[in-house]
Amino acid sequence: MTISKELNGQTLTVKLDGRLDTSTSPKLQNELSESLTGVKELIFDFGGLEYISSSGLRVLLSSQKQMSKNGSMVLKNVSETVMEIFEITGFDDILTIE
Repeated sequence: MTISKELNGQTLTVKLDGRLDTSTSPKLQNELSESLTGVKELIFDFGGLEYISSSGLRVLLSSQKQMSKNGSMVLKNVSETVMEIFEITGFDDILTIE
């Protein structure tokens, strides 16, 4: 998985390409823990995300909890495959998806 970050003021955009699974979730968690200080809006660009596992969902849930205290979090460009996983798990009701 490739992680690209762009900070614009208090908005952090994180673009993910590949698979967010057991082997790549810790990398994303580490990147986020180092980057969220002072961020008011967190945007995930999932245009290149092919798959997300339960460990990836945990990272999103953790990020959502942290951002709900400090600002907002939104997911953009979610593929049908990933959206189906969100719908099955109920994450489509928890996360803001555009």
